[in-house]
Amino acid sequence: MQNNLILASSSIYRRELLTRLQIPFNCISPDVDETQLEGELPQDTALRLAKDKAIKIGATHADALIIGCDQVATLDNIQLGKPLNHDNATKQLRLMRGREVIFHSALCLYNARTKHMQATVVPYIVQFRNLTDAQIESYLLKEQPYHCAGSAKSEGLGIAIIEKMTGEDPNALIGLPLIALINMLNQEGVSVI
Repeated sequence: MQNNLILASSSIYRRELLTRLQIPFNCISPDVDETQLEGELPQDTALRLAKDKAIKIGATHADALIIGCDQVATLDNIQLGKPLNHDNATKQLRLMRGREVIFHSALCLYNARTKHMQATVVPYIVQFRNLTDAQIESYLLKEQPYHCAGSAKSEGLGIAIIEKMTGEDPNALIGLPLIALINMLNQEGVSVI
């Protein structure tokens, strides 16, 4: 059995999620251009990037199982990126208030030794509260979710700006669909329990 598991991510949130499975792993940040291709659907962007990240790490770690992840948030099929600053986050949350946003969380498990790849996209739908400008400002000053797609952290204070969440795996919203990952690991002979 292969036991060299690598999470191809620099995300502390994904690292925390994977730690829940209580299996040893390492983190390596892949350097991948995350630009959406012209005409590419958001869920296809997420899936392509998750695969690219896993393959890139696999090129230098030939005996590893690599977990690649990516997440694209969309409103009316328009991609919402990471805001990176307060002004952009304010604009995003004003646009999203009272509306549904779909978070497309892509997951890839790549066996660099056998070249076997499993990949999927797990969508998660978030209905945001109809927030006032003052509530948006208060939230952003307290949480500062500037490196989160959609300008909100559901695992933190962001839960206060969410009205409803719908999906198969709440971990997908944070960026790593653990239910799907466990199934993929089982296919590679790695048992979590």
